[in-house]
Amino acid sequence: MFLRDLSLTNYRNYESLSLSFDQPINLFVGNNAQGKTNVLESIYVLALAKSHRTSKDKELIAWEAEYATIRSEVKRRYGSVRLEIQLTTKGKKAKINGLEQRKLSEYIGAINAVMFAPEDLAIVKGAPAQRRRFLDMEIGQVSPTYLYYLTNFNKVLAQRNQLLKDLAMKKSDSREMIEIWNTQLADLAVKLLQKRFEFLRKLETWANSIHTGITDGRENLTLHYENTSPVVEGMDHTEGCEAILASLEEIFEREKMRGSTLIGPHRDDFSLRINGVDVQAFGSQGQQRTTALSLKLAEIELIKEEVGEYPILLLDDVLSELDEHRQTLLLETIQEKVQTFVTSTGVEGLKHQVLQQADRYYVQAGTILTER
Repeated sequence: MFLRDLSLTNYRNYESLSLSFDQPINLFVGNNAQGKTNVLESIYVLALAKSHRTSKDKELIAWEAEYATIRSEVKRRYGSVRLEIQLTTKGKKAKINGLEQRKLSEYIGAINAVMFAPEDLAIVKGAPAQRRRFLDMEIGQVSPTYLYYLTNFNKVLAQRNQLLKDLAMKKSDSREMIEIWNTQLADLAVKLLQKRFEFLRKLETWANSIHTGITDGRENLTLHYENTSPVVEGMDHTEGCEAILASLEEIFEREKMRGSTLIGPHRDDFSLRINGVDVQAFGSQGQQRTTALSLKLAEIELIKEEVGEYPILLLDDVLSELDEHRQTLLLETIQEKVQTFVTSTGVEGLKHQVLQQADRYYVQAGTILTER
């Protein structure tokens, strides 16, 4: 897929911006806090209808503006599509070829994007919530049904947690209602877990192959799902539901006391291991960075495998975080097959041939000058 243009209105520090693209590599150069990352973020929002930096849409809208709009024409293997995201303080609207989509799950997937930024190292060494978010965002790009299950699961989870609190405070004594929420929670949890198991296995295949290549065969990378429920890979839907329902019954008093659901996809994690050793706990900084790079390159290949074409790649100030060997591997992997948007504070250290051929955009205080 190929982003032909990008138009922003009232987006962060851009009152109005219109850019066109005809090269596979596009380099945005400027000092910090000038608006480079905002451009890449807007492309990410166009793809996933949410930012990688904030969960509050109002932060994406320019100061004192009532709305922000992102528009683009994207070339896909089946033809071109016009995409639009409009953000307001009351919500967001997503359009494909001018038609508003009733649900965001029907919009996401119209364009696929992979973001690689310094904070993505948190996937390897950060908290479980960051890895869960990684799973949800990436699976959601290639599986609209996953997003549908996830949205409904979160609704059921909120209702069940509220009822547990009410039971604890004796505002309710409805065990029958808990059983209804248990049934719905188990059904959706198993559906989510089956999707996660499948995705993680595919991601591991690609990531290990890439990681082995980077380390000249010295290291094998494996991914392990860390489950809070008794559901395991290979269980069918009925077996999984029965296992979760039995566990929920067993821990009901503890959950009531805590006012919270203690098992399920919302509390799960996955670990990354090099030659069997946990990278988060025992990996060197170099190993952690190589692991993060392997995951991102694996994402690119996995999306290609799932949707039939490569996603757009967003490299936000990440090249300075990688040594020359890892930079070269990344840039040679994407060369001539992945449209890429790169940000950097300068061009002095970017000597790779791929970047020398890039269109350059110089960013200063929300103004962009183009050099081609």
